[in-house]
Amino acid sequence: MSLTTPALAGKLAGLQSSAIRDLLKLTARADIISLAGGLPDAELMPGERIAAATAAALADPAVLQYTESPGWPALRAVLAARESARIGRTVPVEEVFVTHGSQQALSLLAEVLLDPGALVIVEDPAYVGALQVFRAAGARIAAVPLDGDGLRVDLLEELLAAGERPAVVHTVSNFHNPGGVTLAPERRRRLAELAEAHGFWIIEDDPYGELWFDQPAPAPVAAYSSQVIRLSSVSKILAPALRVGWMTAPDRVCRAVELLKQGADLCGSALTQQTAATLLTDTEWLAAHIKSVRARYAARARALVAAVRTTFGDRLTCTDAAGGMFVWAEFTDGTDTSALLPAALEAGVAYVPGAAFAVSDAYRSAMRLCFTTSDEATLTEAISRLSAAAR
Repeated sequence: MSLTTPALAGKLAGLQSSAIRDLLKLTARADIISLAGGLPDAELMPGERIAAATAAALADPAVLQYTESPGWPALRAVLAARESARIGRTVPVEEVFVTHGSQQALSLLAEVLLDPGALVIVEDPAYVGALQVFRAAGARIAAVPLDGDGLRVDLLEELLAAGERPAVVHTVSNFHNPGGVTLAPERRRRLAELAEAHGFWIIEDDPYGELWFDQPAPAPVAAYSSQVIRLSSVSKILAPALRVGWMTAPDRVCRAVELLKQGADLCGSALTQQTAATLLTDTEWLAAHIKSVRARYAARARALVAAVRTTFGDRLTCTDAAGGMFVWAEFTDGTDTSALLPAALEAGVAYVPGAAFAVSDAYRSAMRLCFTTSDEATLTEAISRLSAAAR
């Protein structure tokens, strides 16, 4: 028996499990309507098409072999064309790097771009996955609030004027998780100008950009500067199980990420990457599929927002869902959503308390509601249950 227990790395001391992942363990009961998980609807995922594309991919034995660390060449070519159309300039294949979901890209970028103690600016409320990554990297994190037009770029300017020098600014530019808002076009342009003037990187995290309801998302921040690294994935438009994400970044960033990915997992799955490439290449089918998903999510979002406003009136405000997967709601009477959660679970409904997305101790009266995995009637019932718990 060892007399001295081996130690773990000191950087783990400040880390904690995601409150959302922990909550999902509690909401597996069939009697609970969960508005907590940030999950796409499995029933809308194109299972038959994925199966057919996978079967076709298996005709080539190479898809069962290791592939290049930056990704399966056929997929990188498809993604370069898609990103070129989205950004409005030619994106070379060399500037596209495929990862195991976009979360891996964020994790690898934190190692490439950040030294311990480097300043990272995040939006407040913040994407939990970004907070976990930046804290693990030992970064110093500062929060800039959101409003109805996204990141308060004017407040970022004030930080810069006060002498702060971030290495990275992270933004979920479209249909924010958890805030539900979209960064306004003029703010995108100004954010890019600030990056070039002050020498910081922008990580534009965009997994929801294609899930717009009434009108397409604005041109990416990357359209205005080469100092923007764009992240996205097929998880929200095809299926998370494919684990296909990517980043679009300058070549020197991609090559640095490649060195670290080789040490992490050598390469991704050629099989799932070829499957994704086949589906993304079938543009007519893909457009119809995404249009169908948008329509279903839009109806659910509107039902949820209507139920919140009809049921709670002025007691609970919420964002208008113009796309994505989430609504951000806040009690105006000081109700503590963390304290309310046990009663809500007892009433048969779950949500994520706003405190889970706070950089510091904030958003005690807020919560994130996900509308993607239930139909309109079920969402209305969920808000009825929430009202009963709040009473």
